Formats: sequence, C-alpha cells, structure tokens
Amino acid sequence: EYAKPYLNENVPTVEEAYQGAMDIIAEDISDDADIRKYIRSFTWNNGIIVTQALKQERSPYEMYYDYKEAVKTIPPHRILAINRAEREKYISVKIEIDSEKIINRLIESKVNKASIFAEYYKKAIEDSYKRLIAPSIEREIRNTLTEKAEEKAIIVFKENLKSLLLQPPIKGHVVMGFDPAYRTGCKIAVVDETGKLLDTATVYPTPPQNDFENSKKVLKELIEKYNVTLIALGNGTASRESEMFIAELIKELSREVKYVIVNEAGASVYSASQIGTEEFPDINVSLRGAISLARRLQDPLAELVKIDPKSIGVGQYQHDVDQKKLGDALNGVVEDCVNSVGVDLNTASVSLLKYVSGINAAIAKNIVEYRNQIGKFTNREQLKNVKRLGDTTFTQCAGFLRILDGDNIFDSTAVHPERYETLEKLLRKFRYEKEKLDRKKLKDFANSLEEYGLEKISEEYDIGLPTLYDIVSELKKPGRDPREDLPKPILRSDVMTINELKPGMELMGTVRNVTDFGCFVDIGVHTDGLVHISEMSQNYIKHPLDVVSVGDIVKVRVLSVDIERNRISLSMK
Repeated sequence: EYAKPYLNENVPTVEEAYQGAMDIIAEDISDDADIRKYIRSFTWNNGIIVTQALKQERSPYEMYYDYKEAVKTIPPHRILAINRAEREKYISVKIEIDSEKIINRLIESKVNKASIFAEYYKKAIEDSYKRLIAPSIEREIRNTLTEKAEEKAIIVFKENLKSLLLQPPIKGHVVMGFDPAYRTGCKIAVVDETGKLLDTATVYPTPPQNDFENSKKVLKELIEKYNVTLIALGNGTASRESEMFIAELIKELSREVKYVIVNEAGASVYSASQIGTEEFPDINVSLRGAISLARRLQDPLAELVKIDPKSIGVGQYQHDVDQKKLGDALNGVVEDCVNSVGVDLNTASVSLLKYVSGINAAIAKNIVEYRNQIGKFTNREQLKNVKRLGDTTFTQCAGFLRILDGDNIFDSTAVHPERYETLEKLLRKFRYEKEKLDRKKLKDFANSLEEYGLEKISEEYDIGLPTLYDIVSELKKPGRDPREDLPKPILRSDVMTINELKPGMELMGTVRNVTDFGCFVDIGVHTDGLVHISEMSQNYIKHPLDVVSVGDIVKVRVLSVDIERNRISLSMK
C-alpha cells in the first residue's frame, strides 16, 4: 500500500520499490561520516588480519600460510611480507571483525523499533555494512598499514645506507679487488693507495675449472710486484670457494696479507653504468666490478656515490615501497653524508661533487674540467672562476670543499670563507702569523681563543656562539673525518665454515643489515646470522637501530645452527 504511489514503468512491482528504497538508505548510511568514523575506529582496534594459503608449496612465506595478528599491533615488516606474499599469490588476506556487533550498534542508533518499516531498515543497514562499508574500510585500513610500514621501512633503509656510506676508509694500502665467479672466472684488479688502477687479471680457482695452481701463481706475482697488503673479496656468487682459495694462498705468501669481505651490492650496476664506462673506457665491463670492490674498501663513500643508492641493497623490502619516495629519501642521505665528511676538491669525482650542497651534476662536471685545466686548486676563491658557479652556489658549497696543501690553511678545514676575515683579525690579536700556521699552531690558536673566552669574542666580533664553538673544534682537528672514530672492518687471514659453528661459541662479526625484527651479522661463514631483537640487549629496546648500525663490529654468541636450512641464530646478550 505504501509503495503503490511509487510504482511506474521503471519500478513495476512493490518488491522493487522497497528494494530501491533500501538501496537509497544503504547509500545514505554508507555516506555518513560519523558512522564510517565509528566503524573505522572499531575495526582498527578490534580487527584481526587473517591469512590463508593458496598454495601448499615450500616458500619464504610459509609462516603466513595460516596466520592471525591484531591490526593495531602488527609490526611494519610483517605487513610488507604479507603484502608481498599476497601479491605473489601464495596467500589470501582479509580483516576479520565482529560484524554482528557493528550492525547491532547501527540498528540501535538508527532504527525506530516501533516503525512498521523497522525490518526493512535493519536489512538496509546490514546490506550497507556488508556490501559498501566493510570492503571500503578494509581497503582503507590496509592502505594505512602499508603506508605506515613503507614510511618505517624507508627510515630503516636511510639509517642502513648512512651507516654503509660512513664506514671508515682504510688508507695507505695497495688493494687487490677480487670479484668471484664460477664459469667466467674471478676478476682481479690491483689499485694503489690512491685508488689508481695498476693491473687486472682473470683467474679460475673455482668450479668448473678449479685451476688452483695457475691462479695462485698469477696472484702471487701481482702481490709481489705491487706490494699488495689487502684483498677485498666480494660477497656474491662463488665467494665461499674464493675465500677458501684466498685463505690457502695467504698461508703460502712471504708477506703479511689480509682479506676483507666487501658487500658487492651494486658493483655490477657500476660496471655497466655510464660512470664506469667514462672512468675505464678501455677496461672490460666484467673487470670494473673488481676495481670498484678494491676502492670501496679504501674509501666507501667516494666509491658508493657512483651507484644509484637504491642499487646498494640497504633493506629487505626496498622494492616493495614507493620508489620515488625511497629515491628522494636515499639521495638526501647521500647528500648529508658527503657534506658531513667534506670533499677533497683536488681528488673528488663528479659523482662525489654533485652531492655537495649547492652543486648539481653540471657544475660538478665544470669543476672537474676547470681542475684539469689548471692542474689543481690552490685556494677556494678559484671556485668562482668555474662556469655557472656563482656567488650563491659558492656560499652554499665552499665550507664542504677542502684543499689540503693550498695557499690558505683555513681552506683545509670546514670553516667557511665568510669567517676568514674575522679569523685573520683574531690571529693578529693573538699574535699568530697566518703564513706560518700549521696544524699544531692552529690547535694552539684555538686554545688561545678558549682561554680568552668564547663569549667575549662572540660579543666583540659579532659572531654567533654556536658558530664559534664549531670553528674552534674545527681548528683543533682541521678537516677531521668523522668516519675515523668508527670501527674498522674485520681483517681476516683464515676461513671458517658453518659446520664448525657450535652453540655457545663467541665470535666477532660485522652488522650487514638492520631490520625491524633484529640484525644480520656476518661472522665469516658466508651465511649471516640473525640476532633477534629479543637477543640484542638485557634491557628492553624499542628498535634494533637503538643498539646497532650497519658496519658495526659486534661480539656475538652462537645460539643455534640449522645447517639444512642454512640458518644461524646469534645473541648479543
């Protein structure tokens, strides 16, 4: 009876009229912002993420074949793992929630029980929730979880990259880069103390050739000829066999040579890149990786800036996050690292210079071209002669560019040229001759300033106190490299295998990667061991990054070894 006035060609029956009315009510309920807010909050606080296997085969995602965890407590790394497993069609994912509770709450607040249409209203509410609201809220919540997980992952990747870039340089060594492989042979490159290429070779100590004797002969000749003291061994394919070969070779040498395992992530990217081609146009692509490994050991920052930060391999799920956001964040990290270390203006490559504050790739190229014309920079003022490097750029970049044996000793420090005039007045005040300044006299000068009183100088010479503190600490250690305080890589001369590991053994290792759930430590057996977050400290810690960084040298104890699955559990407690 109530529906009859609404019947027409398009709505010929009473049932269809009621259905149309219920659809309109369902849409209205779905569009109600307060209702959505309540359901979103209820689902976030009470929902459970439930996964189910779509395949029953072995995979890295087996733990998620039948898994449940609360929406509000699931950690970011698990969200990324579940998303990846779902994307690769190993599992299905849904959010389970007590929908009856939600529907009843909506009915209580929206339906007049005395109404003759109460039952229709109830049906409309149930339909609205199940068909329109629930799928939409589930999508929203999963998107929010993914966004938060990506943000967290990018923070971890940034920290890992920073630690990797700021690993301490190993100076004063002639280094042999050893890029291991099987069929195509191991590529060898020898570089001098400054990273200049001296020689290359290819040897075949690994399967299928197993040419131990000839390989030893070639390497012994190179080591003797160039006084090699360190071998940088890449950690990729065939590195296990190569390490055993190197350890055996070292025992037969008449001089002391050590080897270091170097993370070779991105070395092949460099080899085939435009930068690699420009640096070594006449060297075979496959040999460039070995050069990169040797130089990475000598100065990780100067070498790693030649590679797109995303190719350096800084985290487990780096390909699962927004690549533009990741790229921008990582480029920012490289810039910060380059500027905090400072750059030698007379040796820096275009790749390094372009990350200096205010300098882009075009200006970096112009700096190198100008340097090639004049031989070398003798003072910072010469930068103003470089094409497209105007006053603004000079102001931004000058403090980060160092000249070590130039006309002005202040050019070897992080002190900005804008401060030179004030410093020269202070030199005269304390009777120091600028021409006779050396590193020791700079330190004495800094002490004189402190004795006189920095607050007093700040007022008399109109220079901010924080700036003055920075200047004094820089004068005490001119051009100090912040990386020098960090632990040096572990130098090895012998090899160990996973079979030799026993629970309770104590070893020194290098942190290779940090994740939300722990860190992976290289203890020299070709399988990085996992220190779970619960085994990192006697005290409660919020995140592994509070305790360790990539490149740290840590003491660990073996908890368990699973040779079949190639897994090692370690403890730092």
